[in-house]
Amino acid sequence: MALRPAGSGKVSRDAVHHPLFARFYARISVNAETRMGMGGVRDRLLAGLSGRVIEIGAGNGLNFAHYPGAVSEVVAIEPERVLRKLAVESALRAGVPVDVVPGAAEALPVKSEAFDAVVLSLVLCSVRDVPRALGEVRRVLRPGGVVRFFEHGRGGGRAMTFTQRALDRTVWPVLNGGCHVSRDPVAALRDAGFELGPYRRVMMPEKGPTLPTSYCVLGTAWRPRLGE
Repeated sequence: MALRPAGSGKVSRDAVHHPLFARFYARISVNAETRMGMGGVRDRLLAGLSGRVIEIGAGNGLNFAHYPGAVSEVVAIEPERVLRKLAVESALRAGVPVDVVPGAAEALPVKSEAFDAVVLSLVLCSVRDVPRALGEVRRVLRPGGVVRFFEHGRGGGRAMTFTQRALDRTVWPVLNGGCHVSRDPVAALRDAGFELGPYRRVMMPEKGPTLPTSYCVLGTAWRPRLGE
């Protein structure tokens, strides 16, 4: 695995510590696999990937079972200790080699241009510094490498976007492990210099109440090749 030398990052190995939220998230995420159709979303997110992949913010590792066999290795970064332990257990059941590593999105503990693909799955909502995190994604991804993303963010009409911004300024991040509901992941990827490929808006759940977290986007982006 292409790790940096110890101590070269600027973010501590347990920079994120939300044990109560982590346990709550672990329960609801497992239920969402079938009740909200997240299992199918994960299949679409990861379909066709190959080579060396880094997954940033792997959570409890529910993506691991969906990686195709052409993936030679997954390095899964997870900063939260409780979720990282669950991810290690998921890695043992995965059909591809998965190495779960502590670290934060803003200072990935891996070498530059070491990966063929980066997976961002419900992580940009909670990183502390989105531009810095996406700068790290560019650094570790080889030129021409692919980013697969599934993120929730800003959406709906004026009333909903007002509600999302109000939640972000008050209780939502405190109660939900640093999560924000009014960020724009597509704009953030574009601003970070990625070339956007096809993406589509997805409502989660597809049927049922519309929540501040319901407005999701599933898509692909690339790190431009040198000279582009």
